[in-house]
Amino acid sequence: MKLKKTVAWLMNRVQRSLFPHLEECCGRELTEQERQVVRILDVARIEEHLPYGMKPVGVGRKPKERAAIARALVVKASCRYKTTEDLVKALRTTPVLRRICGFERQADVPSAATFSRVFRMLAEAGFGEKVHAQMVGIYAGGLLVGHISRDSTAIEGREKPVRRGKPVRVARKRGRPRKGEIRIPEPTRLERQRTQTVEEMVGELPVACDIGIKRNAQGFQTKWKGYKLHLDVTDGGLPVNALLTSASVHDSQVAIPLMRTTSKRVTYLYDLMDAAYDAEVIRDESRSLAHVPIIDRNKRRGTRAPMAPHERARYKERSVAERCNSTLKENFGGRDVMVRGHRKVMLHLMLGVIALFADQLIRLCG
Repeated sequence: MKLKKTVAWLMNRVQRSLFPHLEECCGRELTEQERQVVRILDVARIEEHLPYGMKPVGVGRKPKERAAIARALVVKASCRYKTTEDLVKALRTTPVLRRICGFERQADVPSAATFSRVFRMLAEAGFGEKVHAQMVGIYAGGLLVGHISRDSTAIEGREKPVRRGKPVRVARKRGRPRKGEIRIPEPTRLERQRTQTVEEMVGELPVACDIGIKRNAQGFQTKWKGYKLHLDVTDGGLPVNALLTSASVHDSQVAIPLMRTTSKRVTYLYDLMDAAYDAEVIRDESRSLAHVPIIDRNKRRGTRAPMAPHERARYKERSVAERCNSTLKENFGGRDVMVRGHRKVMLHLMLGVIALFADQLIRLCG
């Protein structure tokens, strides 16, 4: 109820003061898409989170409207402009869109090269992740969430995949152990994660562009070149956590770092995951965080243990994560990745996640 009142107050302020002012300046009524862009920008307030050194302060030559560029990058994700050139062209030919972003004149719109330079600086600063985390803290930090649905989606890359090196084999004794000899097996990544911090876990995950293979809903294997985006989504379709890895990383390797980070951002009760996350280590970690894990069983030796009826009923809620992935790809630029490198791809996707979070928040509280 508190969240609904906060968002309703923001929307009323936009409806009563900002829309009439923009329409008076532009000489015409705003279209529904333009109104939705204004709402998203007002909820996100991305210009308030610019890193130090990018805000115009003090004397001397000021950087070219970094706040307006940041807002324009969110507009790019919201309006599905594929390339930076398309965005620049739209800003120079559409006065209303230019005013919404914060550029007064056509000459104020910077070149595509300036946009790319600012984009690179924001990517290196981890700007998208920081803004998204603060938005989740402001709008969803005090909420009690019933279910967190965890899922991943393939992200097509436009760069050459890295070649995997041959795995380093640890020298060990051959044959059976002697009587009384105890050989301690090397711990797996999941077992190591139980004693690691989130930073150590994320630091171990591969992030370079490579080849991923996944079985689709029809049972066929699909292959793609690029990355894999992992999302935690609430019952209302709000993406509250995101992590980008190489395409070859198995979903189970990202469950524990996502679980721990999401637990700090929101209070929730159930972890909903598909059969790719079927591991006892993940279940134990979920229980240690005071959650109830509901994970679909993987087929082992040709059999699958059935879910209890009450678990099956709750598990149906996990479809919200699949809808969130689909919406991100179709409506917020997730399918149009034109940049290269993990940091740039992550910022491109996080701008879409930020716009999706704001859009879904408005729909929930509308």
